[in-house]
Amino acid sequence: MIGKLVRSIIAVLSMFLVLPASAQDLPQGWEGDDIVYARIQTSMGDIDLALNRTKAPVTVENFFAYATKGYYDRTIFHRVVAGRLIQGGGYSRTLLERPTMDPIENEAANGLDNERGTIAMARYTEPHSATNQWYINLRHNEELDHEGEALMLDWGYAVFGQVVAGMEVVDAIGMVETTAQGQFDEDVPAEPVIIERVDEIAAEEVGAE
Repeated sequence: MIGKLVRSIIAVLSMFLVLPASAQDLPQGWEGDDIVYARIQTSMGDIDLALNRTKAPVTVENFFAYATKGYYDRTIFHRVVAGRLIQGGGYSRTLLERPTMDPIENEAANGLDNERGTIAMARYTEPHSATNQWYINLRHNEELDHEGEALMLDWGYAVFGQVVAGMEVVDAIGMVETTAQGQFDEDVPAEPVIIERVDEIAAEEVGAE
């Protein structure tokens, strides 16, 4: 009788448990990889990321280098393409370009595709020109995936992580009204969406307020 009662209590309590990030399902193929976590605090809510240091070591190190030095503090999402992607990390609220460190190696050949919810590096036409800007995919943008290295356009854009909490925030940012502002002809949020800061977090903090 006591045993049945205890089992019933445990069953009820388990309904209210929030599993830590380490118990969450990561993308297929990430099993056993070196995963670290980060939180992007925005004016519209938090976005938590799982970053893959096994498949994109250079890119993850670069992302944290900018974050820990405060380069991302008070930047904005300066480009929002509805149904496609949101991009930030490079401009202040007044659309002044933030200083950058040296460009990094393009790790787009790591087997990670630009699927919905992934974070990847923005760059110029030259394959190895990514610095501080990144974007989060609102859909699978197949045209941004790595296809080869014979032509510059085939290189693709390096995915280095996945949203594991706060995708609703990403989607909400992806639906804001956009306009032309400053040096940009389109896609700038009419009301700034601020990136307050970016920090590394523990797996147990994912999804926590």
